[in-house]
Amino acid sequence: MSTSILRTAEGWWVQTPAGAARIDTEAASTRELLADRSAITAAAASSEVVSVDSLSPISPVSAPCRVVAQMTNFASHVKDSGMDPESVPLTFFRKTSGSISGPHDDIIRPAHAQLLDYEVEIGLVFGREMLVGSDITAENVADYIVGLVVTNDVSARDIQLPKTQFYEAKSYPTFTPVGPALVLLEADELKRFTDLRLRLWVNGEVRQDMTVADMIYRPVEALRELTRFQRMDAGDLLLTGTPVGTAISAPAKPVAIIGSLLPPKVKWKLFFKGQAKNPKYLHDGDVVEAAVGTDDGVIDLGRQRTVVRYAR
Repeated sequence: MSTSILRTAEGWWVQTPAGAARIDTEAASTRELLADRSAITAAAASSEVVSVDSLSPISPVSAPCRVVAQMTNFASHVKDSGMDPESVPLTFFRKTSGSISGPHDDIIRPAHAQLLDYEVEIGLVFGREMLVGSDITAENVADYIVGLVVTNDVSARDIQLPKTQFYEAKSYPTFTPVGPALVLLEADELKRFTDLRLRLWVNGEVRQDMTVADMIYRPVEALRELTRFQRMDAGDLLLTGTPVGTAISAPAKPVAIIGSLLPPKVKWKLFFKGQAKNPKYLHDGDVVEAAVGTDDGVIDLGRQRTVVRYAR
């Protein structure tokens, strides 16, 4: 049975059918909390609870930690980007853990950025160290992945694309809202990973709605590749990609062919001039909501609600 962990400025909580029970722990980080599983178990059995609505959750994944993300990992998103899912390699990029924010914190667009985009993603939270060279199998993957969180991989597209790298454009403070809950799963529950549905709304309008069945490289494959070069520790976070529905989309093929013949500076100027007319990019005051769960409600990672604010 899954266990939902909440975190506030005052401490850690277990969500129960009756409310939220305080975890009696000195843990200051997600890593330390995961090492204190007896305290989590005791809290789950406690009758002393408060209303979940009375809590102000912050990210259940604490910083500093490693934040690694998979690129273009949903077939629908790959096609929308003008690529072939059959030929997309399994690749990763890094984000700073300083980009992590809470599930209800404002998303702050830097003054020098223009095209702010959203990407609902499932975050895998590690429960133990995964050393380089670890043998990852379908049978032991649950030994490494202790739970899941809702994440939003916020991206400044006008910074990402011309620089042909993701690190800066996805690492500004508040660019990785996480939570509300860290949902700890049993091994059998993790087997339902493909049943999870990712959804994102902007001002109440559905922008993304797809199940993990559309995912190209799933956790076992991802961890097998990652362990070739990257160590992960308890409390670290792996984002697993987003489905179709983001604001950005690839230009038509004839336009792309013409663009490839232009000098890079001219090409990007024309591209972003066209993108500036796209109303789907996030605007000051937009409300972004993201949720992940199975359609039957058995696994529910919760729903985050953030508001976009433009830095002045």
